[in-house]
Amino acid sequence: MRVWIVFLLCLAGRAMAAPTEEESVVEELVTEDPVVEEPELGVNPVQVEIGEFDEAIEVDEDVAAENPCLEYHCKKGKVCEVDESNSPMCVCQDPSSCAAAEGEFEHICGTDNKTYDTSCHFFATKCTLDGTKKGHKLHLDYIGPCKYIEPCLDNELGEFPLRMRDWLKNVLVTLYERDEDNNLLTEKQKLRVQKIYENEKRLQAGDHSLDLLAHDFEKNYNMYIFPVHWQFGQLDQHPVDGYLTHTELAPLRAPLIPMEHCTTRFFEQCDSDNDKYIALEEWANCFGIKEQDVDKDLII
Repeated sequence: MRVWIVFLLCLAGRAMAAPTEEESVVEELVTEDPVVEEPELGVNPVQVEIGEFDEAIEVDEDVAAENPCLEYHCKKGKVCEVDESNSPMCVCQDPSSCAAAEGEFEHICGTDNKTYDTSCHFFATKCTLDGTKKGHKLHLDYIGPCKYIEPCLDNELGEFPLRMRDWLKNVLVTLYERDEDNNLLTEKQKLRVQKIYENEKRLQAGDHSLDLLAHDFEKNYNMYIFPVHWQFGQLDQHPVDGYLTHTELAPLRAPLIPMEHCTTRFFEQCDSDNDKYIALEEWANCFGIKEQDVDKDLII
């Protein structure tokens, strides 16, 4: 299956405002054949930010004193309540209190192979299972209703990084072209991407055969080193520790799984020591980056 995805929602400057969990759901996904599309200005096309963005609200001080929950934030799946001393605390939200989905795009498939109506229903349910074996294993699997995902064959697995590497390179080039005063890239990142952008040998974005993508990676290997490191840095956010957890991978893999059936197997293979964490060295190896070219400084 040769499909690609246009990821939506925002990249703001050097560090993305990433959620602390596999939060929320992408509202709309556009699928195409493997043609890299240019992201909209100010957009992070790699990591889907799934979350609700609260508008600033002016709160009367007297009202806030009477109801401390007005300015108290709880993570997904929890709501604020006050205790006997009128102090705010977070408790698990009742899933039945969540609003119904407005469309299929709001559905979530959990790792328990159960379709949840919305992200609210999913995280509220997960919260109620905290501390249990079932709750520990429950994660957001992918965006959309649960469905049959066909097995990924060995030859198909080898195609995944070919498209992903090329796409990441073109994403960075597009950000560079549009990043005048928008802080989509840091100054150091711009300098590295500029070298790729100005290289006459760069394979332009387009619907390329797998043979051409493989040939370009072999001939222009150095152009792919930074994009692979950059993607790792975009995902490694909570905390920034040089390892990717299932939660940190979720914003990338959750929208991708329904389109690319090798996604799950690819990321499982990346965890070569099966410790449930993907180190930078493991990540780079999955994308064909040589051991001597792995550089932690490239992800900062």
